[in-house]
Amino acid sequence: MSHTERLHLKFTPTELFDLVADVERYPDFLPWVIAARIRRRDDQIIWVDMTMGTKFICRRFSTTAQLDRPHRISISSHDPMFERFEQKWTFQLAAKGGTNIEYQVDFRFRSRLLQTLIGASFAGRTATMMDAFRHRARRLYDKS
Repeated sequence: MSHTERLHLKFTPTELFDLVADVERYPDFLPWVIAARIRRRDDQIIWVDMTMGTKFICRRFSTTAQLDRPHRISISSHDPMFERFEQKWTFQLAAKGGTNIEYQVDFRFRSRLLQTLIGASFAGRTATMMDAFRHRARRLYDKS
């Protein structure tokens, strides 16, 4: 499954990068994220253990994120749960202020059951997630 979301917010690329990179706060505002823990951190790489779930399914997996502050975050997983798992966030200063954000996600579960269950609502879940990031940014950075 592959999907791209685009969003413009009035905040700076650095603010939005920091919001997305703060994975340990995800359970506070992202639906389906039950737990997120940074297992290891280097200068530009973080290794994360994340647990996501719904009423019926709960799965833990690991990711690695390459951080290029404040421009890009590239996330991958070699967890056995996935055939492939790639995410990319880009943060570009907009000409008239604010930041243009692009979020690309491409993944495939090894389990046909998971692929079917998640695939049916994938685009909607991605839009819901972006809304959660938008609301979190407003709560953290809106000074007006």
